[in-house]
Amino acid sequence: EVQLVESGGGLVQPGGSLRLSCAASGFTFGSYDMSWVRQAPGKGPEWVSGIYSGTSSTYYAESVKGRFTMSRGNAKNTVYLQMNSLKPEDTAVYYCSANRSSSSGVTRYWGQGTQVTVSS
Repeated sequence: EVQLVESGGGLVQPGGSLRLSCAASGFTFGSYDMSWVRQAPGKGPEWVSGIYSGTSSTYYAESVKGRFTMSRGNAKNTVYLQMNSLKPEDTAVYYCSANRSSSSGVTRYWGQGTQVTVSS
């Protein structure tokens, strides 16, 4: 059974930090590109960051660049999102996604999400 389980969300004051984790199981983790996507209340999904399989290269949305850092631990089948200098506009449900493209199409898995609330 494929599972992506996010954790680490919560309530934090503006300027604070949180570290999200996404534990993967049931598929070949190292073969998948991993992403974080968030959805704020009343808004559509927003891609936040991504890291390609087999590399340590990371990519970020302009809205989080310089504040968020994504990493992956292949030995633990886990990706992380370190979020610093949090702003109220970072409030959203954060989802972990695993993606792989092949000749047969795109395979994508999603976690259940973890709520991040930035408020004083």
